[in-house]
Amino acid sequence: MSRQWRKGTIDLLTGYAVFSADGRRVSRVTGVDFAIEGGFVNIRVPGVPRVQLVSAPAVRLITVEEEDEIEA
Repeated sequence: MSRQWRKGTIDLLTGYAVFSADGRRVSRVTGVDFAIEGGFVNIRVPGVPRVQLVSAPAVRLITVEEEDEIEA
């Protein structure tokens, strides 16, 4: 199975965070690539050399920027 990457904004619930490009822990990232896979969200933050993984229940909201990439 290959991941279907989309671009958007991810808001995490209080107490959850990912690393920003400057190394800070943040609960909101914008302009990121993400893929939902098996109950987890894979997140590629520009400037961070690794994919970050959060459990789907940690996510408050995902806003997709590029609707045309989504297959109905």
